[in-house]
Amino acid sequence: MSIKDDKIDEIIKQIDEYGFKFLRLQFSDIHGTPKSMAVTLKKPEDVEDIINDGLLFDGSSVPGFTDINNSDLALKPDISTFSSLPWRPEDKGTFRFICDVYNTDGTHFEGDPRGVLKKALKKAEERGYQFNMGPEPEFFIIEKDENGKYKPADQADYFDVEPLDHGTDIRREIVLGLEKLDFNIEVSHHEVAPGQHEIDFRFADALKTADAVITFKQAIKAFVHNLGYGVTFMPKPFFGVNGSGMHCNQSLFKDGKNIFYDPDTETQLSQDALYFIGGLLEHAQALSAILSPTVNSYKRLVPGYEAPCYIAYGLKNRSTLLRIPASRGIGTRIECRSADPSCNPYLAFAALLEAGLDGMDNKIDPGEPTEFNAFEYTPEELAAKGIQTLPTSLWEAYHALEKDEIVKNSLGDYVYEQFYNIKRAEWDDYRIQVFDYERDKYLNI
Repeated sequence: MSIKDDKIDEIIKQIDEYGFKFLRLQFSDIHGTPKSMAVTLKKPEDVEDIINDGLLFDGSSVPGFTDINNSDLALKPDISTFSSLPWRPEDKGTFRFICDVYNTDGTHFEGDPRGVLKKALKKAEERGYQFNMGPEPEFFIIEKDENGKYKPADQADYFDVEPLDHGTDIRREIVLGLEKLDFNIEVSHHEVAPGQHEIDFRFADALKTADAVITFKQAIKAFVHNLGYGVTFMPKPFFGVNGSGMHCNQSLFKDGKNIFYDPDTETQLSQDALYFIGGLLEHAQALSAILSPTVNSYKRLVPGYEAPCYIAYGLKNRSTLLRIPASRGIGTRIECRSADPSCNPYLAFAALLEAGLDGMDNKIDPGEPTEFNAFEYTPEELAAKGIQTLPTSLWEAYHALEKDEIVKNSLGDYVYEQFYNIKRAEWDDYRIQVFDYERDKYLNI
């Protein structure tokens, strides 16, 4: 009996033991939105056929996938992702696999975002590297006011506690639920803006982490909905307060050691770490299209709200795009602060890895770290110091992506073309809208 057969037998035993009746086959579209099909199991052993053979579905109905004239695709479970869904009623016994997407001829579907990340990680693994990621996704807990408009569920501030923070018990329920999904939760707290919260989980290899981000968002929405509130991962849902980011803490390991750490340098950063930083800075404008992929993302990336606007790196400096937290040794990492939770983590992590490796391959020098508060300088003053700005709109970002072969190649031709066309259409749709702000300002002209 193979190891794989042993794992399948263990899954069958768990299905039988816990009385699971429904199987969800989950995957993600090009936006990182989870999709799933629910299969009813007549007997526990039915899961073996699904694992081995997969299940066909219509790819033409999924954003960024296939055309209607060539629509058949197949979902094949990754058995390492087997888990229950703790937010579902226990008596209905639901469990889930995250799936890879295949063509009907058995080849990997090149439009599968999870496959994009797996391809990038395979290239790194062939060089002996393990790429780790530790994300910090922020979100708002919201409710409706008497006029039916959404508002923050509290008026608390950074690190506030009850009674100002109405989310203490909600975060507790979320953390307990996430732990049932094998999340290693490190910290949870109220964030800066009213109604804004953060729950951080321990870093892991990038594929496991990307799966976890999708599950994290899905689980939080379900847990909070069950408690009578709503949740949004929209980057900037409310004017005049901080938006939600998803800082991406990256590290690269080889033979079990963090290659970004060098105890013999002044900063304890290795030359590889500096080159990796150089690659991220070199490709920052194109990366913005992947890391900050919505029209709304660029309402967050403005001065005054702790979100990065300037392409620079610093040691512990929160005003720069990249920050090197104080931890060293195994915890040495590069934090990218521009990503937000609207991004597709599979595409985002793949693009970050490829950009960083390009920096290592081409020995891109990031220059000296920026140790001053960049928000205290004008764009002209920063330009004189050689510091450029991030794109200020989705239009600028997708045009930067159009010119960057490294970031384009990280997505693959198929996903790049689909992504580019979707983002261009999204910008055009936004561009022609007329908003209340415009009527209030210009109607009397």
